[in-house]
Amino acid sequence: MGFHTFDAEQAERLERPAVRYRWVSAEEVVGALTADRTDRTDRGGATVADLGSGTGFYTDAVASHVETVYGVDVQAEMHAFYREKGVPENVALVESDVATLPFEDGELDAAFSTMTYHEFASDAALAELARVIRSDGRLALFDWSAAGDGEHGPSADERFAASDAVAALEAAGFEMVSASERTETFAVIARAP
Repeated sequence: MGFHTFDAEQAERLERPAVRYRWVSAEEVVGALTADRTDRTDRGGATVADLGSGTGFYTDAVASHVETVYGVDVQAEMHAFYREKGVPENVALVESDVATLPFEDGELDAAFSTMTYHEFASDAALAELARVIRSDGRLALFDWSAAGDGEHGPSADERFAASDAVAALEAAGFEMVSASERTETFAVIARAP
């Protein structure tokens, strides 16, 4: 599994709120990243990365709640689509694979992934995330679940169960905050070592 990416020629399909929010809401993502902050009214100086940011759909939702968001995507075409759509001032686009992120050790306060964990899941990627997220920083993963029927998203054989993600994260030194299976998707939130 892994190394499958969304077809950039279909990028416009990623901009449908009624479809996207059916599986993961903006509030869930923001809440997972800001739960430890006592004052959520400002940007709090946080630096986060959206792993597999694509067209910036969820990047935009998070941008107003943090100081800096790195939109990380391996496909230049996705960044081109995002630039055409309009990138917020506090978002920097980074073309990179998750296994080789161009960040300093502990540079990120948090990172998140919406429906892309199955694209980058590997020991190397999780070790890299453990390196670049500061100790006790959060990692929030929302993805299509192997427990789903595969009617939406990638085929069932390309998916992981929440328990698979938890086992992989724990092996990389992350501490679990929460993990749940939902209709077609899972949500896993962890703290970096």
